[in-house]
Amino acid sequence: MKLHSTRRSFLKLGGTIAGLSVLPHASFAIHNKARLVGEIVGQGNFTYRVDKHWGIQDPGKIPVRHCHEMVQDRQGKLYMTTTHTRNNIIIYHDTGRVYETWGTEYPGAHGLTLAREGEKDFLFITDTERHKVFKTTLSGRVLRTIEYPKDAGIYQSEEEFVPTEVAVAPNGDFYVTDGYGKNYIIQYDHYGRYIRHFGGKGDGEDQFDCCHGIAVDLRNPKDPCLLITSRSAQEFKRFTLDGEYIETIPVGSWICRPVIKGDMLYFAALATESWWEYDGVLLVMDRNYRLIAAPGAKETQFGGTAMPRVTYDGRTFMNPHDVCVDRNDNLYVPQWFSGNTYPLKLSRV
Repeated sequence: MKLHSTRRSFLKLGGTIAGLSVLPHASFAIHNKARLVGEIVGQGNFTYRVDKHWGIQDPGKIPVRHCHEMVQDRQGKLYMTTTHTRNNIIIYHDTGRVYETWGTEYPGAHGLTLAREGEKDFLFITDTERHKVFKTTLSGRVLRTIEYPKDAGIYQSEEEFVPTEVAVAPNGDFYVTDGYGKNYIIQYDHYGRYIRHFGGKGDGEDQFDCCHGIAVDLRNPKDPCLLITSRSAQEFKRFTLDGEYIETIPVGSWICRPVIKGDMLYFAALATESWWEYDGVLLVMDRNYRLIAAPGAKETQFGGTAMPRVTYDGRTFMNPHDVCVDRNDNLYVPQWFSGNTYPLKLSRV
């Protein structure tokens, strides 16, 4: 059984754990004895002030379950997916105030990707329970539904297709990671027509063990590429935009999806040592894939050519699933299976 699936099943069976029956701030008080606001984490030029109160709402009005991913639109609004079907999408102001919520039909709301087309922004939502991908407006109107790719000839039924993430190329092509299914990457054109697939489950250099997240890396205009996580293998891989393997970069943590801001590459690592306890850090890499900071990690040396061993500091995060970098380089962190906690804010120091 896959490690991530094992942990998920274990926690579902233990669904009455204390953290799930209390308010978010109470959950943090139980599992985290440190202050909720003001602690400084990170290293070098990437230090942040932690605010665990930032995203908390009244759970009777705006409940959350598993919080998965966040993005920011051009107006500065922050969008987050949660599997609670009372409000699958929560839209935050950077102060922590909620503008609005929408979505009641996405029980497996997982990946959230912002697509910019001309002067308009759109969202791609992957639903691991419905086995589909949805393109929507920012207000939630569904524009396109992507079913499992029958034309690829690699799936017998939609249940085999469990999409976790989408990345969009400059020409409008988009790539869907089947991270909880057969581990293929499916490439579509702007209209949702199948182009190709590559990858698949395995330990080959061009295969994946949980291709959980993906990003289009345009930092080198002469050499654009795809960055794709192989989470259970604790590494990510580079591919051309046509699906040709380039290289593998070991990380040593269970990384979720790559997020690019400027020259920097960010990951949320859901676990560093244990899937069976609250764990996780954020990783910051430069354009040469050197690890230069790890907010939420115990102190270690960063910036060398070798990937340092990173371990959880035991207090900052509770299963961080994504990191959103805003216009001012502040970080927002939604967390999975963390006692129904709301997202944290890390303000750049």
